[in-house]
Amino acid sequence: MYKSNEMRLSQFKFKLPEELIAQYPAPYRDDARMMVLHRKTGEIEHKTMTDLVQFFNEGDLFIFNDTKVFPARLWAHKEKTNALIEVFLLRELNHRLRYWDVLVDPARKIRIGNKLTFDEDPAIVAEVIDNTTSRGRTFRFLTDYDNEEFVPRLYALGSAPLPHYIRRPMEEDTFAQYQEIFKDQPVREMDTERYQTIFADKVGAVAAPAAGLHFSKQLLKRMEIHGIETTFLTSHVSLGIFKDIDVEDLTKNKMESEQIILPEAMTNKVNKVHEEGHGICAVGTEVMRALEHVAGASGLLKAYDGWTNKFIFPPYNFTVANRFFVNFYMPQSSQLMMVAAFAGFEETMHAYEVAIREGYRFGDYGDAMMIVD
Repeated sequence: MYKSNEMRLSQFKFKLPEELIAQYPAPYRDDARMMVLHRKTGEIEHKTMTDLVQFFNEGDLFIFNDTKVFPARLWAHKEKTNALIEVFLLRELNHRLRYWDVLVDPARKIRIGNKLTFDEDPAIVAEVIDNTTSRGRTFRFLTDYDNEEFVPRLYALGSAPLPHYIRRPMEEDTFAQYQEIFKDQPVREMDTERYQTIFADKVGAVAAPAAGLHFSKQLLKRMEIHGIETTFLTSHVSLGIFKDIDVEDLTKNKMESEQIILPEAMTNKVNKVHEEGHGICAVGTEVMRALEHVAGASGLLKAYDGWTNKFIFPPYNFTVANRFFVNFYMPQSSQLMMVAAFAGFEETMHAYEVAIREGYRFGDYGDAMMIVD
């Protein structure tokens, strides 16, 4: 086992064939393959999502993230020059004044005082009032829409904020295969539906809690029949999960903060299951981070509404969940490091070698990995 001061970014580097990065979701949510990793023995099983319930008993608990992704990616034109600008909404800063924190690309063309227009709705104009980071800007939106009507109108301009490694259009034969699977549904409509969990409820995420995308109504019903409990916390996923780590010494890495909400009813349920000794499964790295941010040394939780920038990498002693349901993540990503902290560094990297050899799909639209004892 590596000591914390020995862990390096370069240890999480591996060659991922581009063709294994999923560009489209599986035809159905629970169609994904599922690798099962037994962390105590290192044994690997190759299953599918339909096999999930066989690894759990009555009284076990799944913890999901009920955040809802908003359509954060917009396209605008700069006034006067008509230059095409990508606008990525991050968060609303002031509802009454319509101030938003955004990213723009290409950023070099966007300065304080510039105005941007949107072809789909000329009644909305964005004015740049501040610089925040190299690509970050603060926008004030100018419009005659009232405050309650404005945000839905703004969202209507946007599309699903897919991660940067989903690059479209694909080659013609791949796209033809996609059309065969999803019939005549436009890509934008498909992403609006599938880049969202079926239990999404609290608006605030700019990236999907990807592990939760695999759960269908039918699968949740099978879990219920099997006696498996479910509960929900909220973790508004930020773009920080896609941000490149730029320090070799992982002890010096700083994560972006994310808002998390753990309601009292949820924490009471988790504590009860914990004290009864049943299995607790965290679905996704955002859920695991939220649990570990709030948990005491005993593994018990208290209700919480605030922020976390907790960064988890090996070695780390987890106190709440003893099962971990995740996707296959990108090289040198913070999500991969958290998985390695839970399953063991050597075990995780070996599992990823197997996944590549066996053709598992990586990324938000990719296949699943279940880590059990």
